[in-house]
Amino acid sequence: MNLLDLIRTRLEGLNKSERKVADVILADPKSTTRMSIATLAQAASVSEPTVNRFCRNFETVGFPDFKIQLAQSLAGGTPYVSRMVEQDDSAEEYTDKIFTSTMVALDESRKSVDPALINRAVDYLIQAKQIAFFGLGASGPVAMDAQHKFFRFNLPVTAYDDVLMMRMVAASAATGDVIVVISYTGRTRDMVEIAQIARTNGATVIGISAMDSPLAEECTVLLAAPTPEDTDVYMPMTSRIVQLTLLDVLATGVTLRRGVDFHGHLKKIKDSLKVTRYPNDTPAS
Repeated sequence: MNLLDLIRTRLEGLNKSERKVADVILADPKSTTRMSIATLAQAASVSEPTVNRFCRNFETVGFPDFKIQLAQSLAGGTPYVSRMVEQDDSAEEYTDKIFTSTMVALDESRKSVDPALINRAVDYLIQAKQIAFFGLGASGPVAMDAQHKFFRFNLPVTAYDDVLMMRMVAASAATGDVIVVISYTGRTRDMVEIAQIARTNGATVIGISAMDSPLAEECTVLLAAPTPEDTDVYMPMTSRIVQLTLLDVLATGVTLRRGVDFHGHLKKIKDSLKVTRYPNDTPAS
């Protein structure tokens, strides 16, 4: 049952204030997706906290998430672009939808991340002999970004977006090596087989992928990255932002574990870039 149907079904059970909010939404749901919380509250003659309570009563994390689910109820989106975006959306509308859906996806992921699993993944990374990041398709650039972050830690770090190279690296892996496999769906056959090869050879496999996926079953540690995207139909958007954020979390964890004595090494790398930049002539305030 989509959100609009759920509101209609529960209409009679709402209190007086919630019923006012529901009436405004049902009268023009498309306009509601473009409203601010203040605008909706004013239209319904209720307070903003009342609107927030109404949204949470319908199992959304807040008004931005409510608007996204409401938009999903209205239409199936534009195939191969985004579930949130409609063909006739204006620049203002699709800009707001993309930013809002990304913020909601990050907030949902933040709430679902298990700090114990983060700690465990950092344990493996800090002790690794070498680290390899694997990603195909949209996850390939994410793997490259991870290499850019992690090479600073004085460890051999590589990134691959080619299946044959991944297979060879997995086949030559050994105990003490860590392979981070990045896959939104966790259903890509090659990635699952590569994770199996790496584990068979004694490597630790950290997955950034979907829970209850074939890839998840092959991982030593899984950091689930839940985002509401059907990548069989829509272009992946929020998923890669969540993946990048999880990798930032891991990189930060490794940095903190290295301790303050390691800061000198990081400073040396940063200082090496100063000669490549024009001086900042902006006067200090």
